[in-house]
Parts: sequence; C-alpha cells; structure tokens
Amino acid sequence: MLGTFGGALEARKINASDGRLTAGVRGEIETDEGVLVIRRIHIDFSLRAPEDVRDTVERVHGVFASRCPVFRSLHTAIQITSSYTIIPE
Repeated sequence: MLGTFGGALEARKINASDGRLTAGVRGEIETDEGVLVIRRIHIDFSLRAPEDVRDTVERVHGVFASRCPVFRSLHTAIQITSSYTIIPE
C-alpha cells in the first residue's frame, strides 16, 4: 500500500521518494477456534512535505486504496484502515 500511495502522490507532483514517505503498520490478531487470525491492519503514513500540499494528500488518501492490489486482495478478509501525518519541511 505504501507504493500505491507514494505513486499516487508522485503522479500529482508530490515528492514521496528518498524516505520522504514512510509507514508504520499495526496488526490486530484474534483467536478463531484456537487459530490466530489477523482481523485488522492499520497503516499510519508519514510524509515529509510542504504544508500547502495537504488538500491534495487528503484527496489521494481518500481514493488510493481502491487502486491498490494489496488492499483489493485482502480487504474482504481483513479490515484495513490507514491514516497519514504530514511532517512540515
């Protein structure tokens, strides 16, 4: 998902390369009939960027998952959410 989000930002001329876009991921696991099962995943993106790109980042964040192969493959089995933080330059 990091690659899809970064690619969508880059397509809109927002630099997401060279470590400017990172992600922290948290998974939540439950037991189902004695078997550990991943139920939820949350991705927290951090982007070093100027503050004036915030509106574009918000729009991209709202739609990128629908074009992401990982999200599309897993979202029916695992709840996947994401958020982002802009770290001002």
